[in-house]
Amino acid sequence: MAEQLKNVYTKDYINNLANKIKENYPKFDSGGFINSIFNHTWENLELKMRMRHIAITLNEYLPLPYEKQLEVLKPASKDFGSFEAMFFQDFVEVYGLDDFENSIKALEVFTIDSSSEFAIRQFILKYEDETIEQLKLWSKSPNEHLRRLSCEGCRPRLPWAVSLPMYKKNPSKILDILETLKNDKSLYVRKSVANNLNDISKDNPRIVIEFVKNNLGVSSELDWICKHASRTLLKKGDEEILKLFSFDKSSHINLTNFIHDEVININDNLVFSFELVSDESLGNIRVEYAIDYLKSNNTHNKKVFMISQNDIKSKNKKFTKKQSFKEMTTRKHYLGKHYLSIIINGKEMIKGEFILNDTSN
Repeated sequence: MAEQLKNVYTKDYINNLANKIKENYPKFDSGGFINSIFNHTWENLELKMRMRHIAITLNEYLPLPYEKQLEVLKPASKDFGSFEAMFFQDFVEVYGLDDFENSIKALEVFTIDSSSEFAIRQFILKYEDETIEQLKLWSKSPNEHLRRLSCEGCRPRLPWAVSLPMYKKNPSKILDILETLKNDKSLYVRKSVANNLNDISKDNPRIVIEFVKNNLGVSSELDWICKHASRTLLKKGDEEILKLFSFDKSSHINLTNFIHDEVININDNLVFSFELVSDESLGNIRVEYAIDYLKSNNTHNKKVFMISQNDIKSKNKKFTKKQSFKEMTTRKHYLGKHYLSIIINGKEMIKGEFILNDTSN
């Protein structure tokens, strides 16, 4: 089994953190700090709560005014990176909301080789106009981490983060940032632009459709952003977006030899295959399948999965696929009737049913 992310905070890691803090604040009680980190609650804390626990403990062992605490933390942070260093940003989120100027400067430092995308959202919620102006400045920074933060931090639906309901309703204030960054030389930044647009598409599809109309075909980089930004709309089978990507023709295609397991057990794979045939080349097609998962209330929830999207020159092509029904913490499977459908260019071509059993008892 893969190591849990929360276990990145080893005793060596925390010892190193304590040593770096002490270099910048000689009065720091390293032993007390380490013992307080690994207290009786530690084992039960998940990743984000461990970050919060470290931030709170840092505050406890740095009995200084907030601005002075930052003078200790900013140089110490340069020896730590990636997601595990985000307790520095969490410190700002918890203790710095009443000090916009110093907190923004700290988040600017902490985001380098890490990310302040979660913490900045609390400042957007409290100081919207001031923070958006700062994000616009960062969008023109020579540093790609700051440019990426300017876009990632204002995503309406950033996963694992507090949402920004005003941008779900009306994202107009963040569109200038996306326009500034859409031609960014960094793929790291362009991915964030596409993800932000994909968020927007869930509540304001018209904005993303217009973006695609205006930018598709301009450059290969913008083509990639348009496609990645449209992934939710493509999965939903939006006719206009399908047409923009030339995934709008399927009447010439026949689906044959659709074979699938009719009964499977928990922790097995659903195996299925089918063939697409045509009197002409299959052409530009987007091939997907959907599982209608049985829910606890005896209704179904459809989830769409990609198989392929390509310009197929041949007149026929066979596909074989499998879908795992392994028990996971992120999805609970319910025994009974489920459905499998094949979708070509947004159109459901065929649908079958299968039964999920459990023979482990």
